Amino acid sequence: MSKYLACVAALLATAACTTTPPVETDVEAIHRDLLVLDTHLDTPLNFGRPGWDFSQAHTLENDIAQVDLGRMAAGNLDGGFFVIYTEQGELMDQGYRDALAFARLRSDTIDRELALHPDMIRPVTTAEQAEALAAQGLLFGFKSIENSYPLGESVSLLQEFYDRGVRMAGPVHSATNQFADAATGEARWNGLSPLGREWVAEMNRLGMVIDASHASDAAFDQMVDLSATPIILSHTSPRAAYDHPRNLDDARIRRLAASGGAICASTIFLSEINLDGERGELFTQYENIASMSEEKQAELVRRWRALDETQPLWDTDFETFFAALLHVIEVAGVDHVCFGADWDGGGGIEGLMEISDLPHLTGRLLEEGYTPAQIEKMTSGNVLRIVRQAQAAARR
Repeated sequence: MSKYLACVAALLATAACTTTPPVETDVEAIHRDLLVLDTHLDTPLNFGRPGWDFSQAHTLENDIAQVDLGRMAAGNLDGGFFVIYTEQGELMDQGYRDALAFARLRSDTIDRELALHPDMIRPVTTAEQAEALAAQGLLFGFKSIENSYPLGESVSLLQEFYDRGVRMAGPVHSATNQFADAATGEARWNGLSPLGREWVAEMNRLGMVIDASHASDAAFDQMVDLSATPIILSHTSPRAAYDHPRNLDDARIRRLAASGGAICASTIFLSEINLDGERGELFTQYENIASMSEEKQAELVRRWRALDETQPLWDTDFETFFAALLHVIEVAGVDHVCFGADWDGGGGIEGLMEISDLPHLTGRLLEEGYTPAQIEKMTSGNVLRIVRQAQAAARR
């Protein structure tokens, strides 16, 4: 922790400061001094868009993306996990082959995009590398897998993606697959399949962090039991805030914390998602935005923003999110909370719609009495600890 941050922490610990929030300029300075990462960035679906420049700071008015290098710098998002997401097909050989080809392409796309801007962002595979880049004023990018469906019926391909730089992965997405039951899918395996248990062991062997977001309660329980190192939920909300199977109940949040893991508070499923009519149509189009012409992209943005006024994706706002976050902190403790808003994957709510809004979140946490040192545990420290534990266990 920097001398400045330590001084602020000491001041906040005094009786004179516990009930008086810092002035706005201090909030901004404190936020800049934190190391901030997000565990689930779906931004790679924007990589390669005709006419789109990842290095520039776009706005909500002129673009659909919530994350770019310009706004990462402005909002002091030092880095995070860029996601290799693959839509699920049939549980059969052809489906697996098609998905594997797509996942490899998405991995290569992330590599190419980061390589275009070495003066701004660099790829990382360890906590130490991330911390070193942040200290130099550079942004960093890990890679993660959302949905291990592309691996097919063998866990051996995890080695390939490890070699490609992936350091976090989840077994399943919204539909049950060959590895696990999904939170929103059928209960085919009563948790993990036999192959899913092999997947956990191979993740541990390689030193990759296990991500239980999207997994069923039973699959979560089994991953906690089987994993030799703590697991993460990279973008999950508490069920106490909104009763949905994608969210985690308090008993399991406590169990996650007791095992050393962390739940990354998200902006999703604090209400039901609104994908009716035109909104659902636009959401599907957005998933293929990299193949659209600049004119079609502009039309998508125009229609998307118009619907934001009359039919928002989520019927919630910052205050709802913040109340849910305080609940998670109370249940799990500051040593087991992190942030994964699901930026560019459906996340973002009124008051926290893009990453340039992040200083406001820091300010509110300071107002609640959390010190900068406690906040930094949640913005990065807990995640980097779990990355270190996974890699240290693999070396042993």
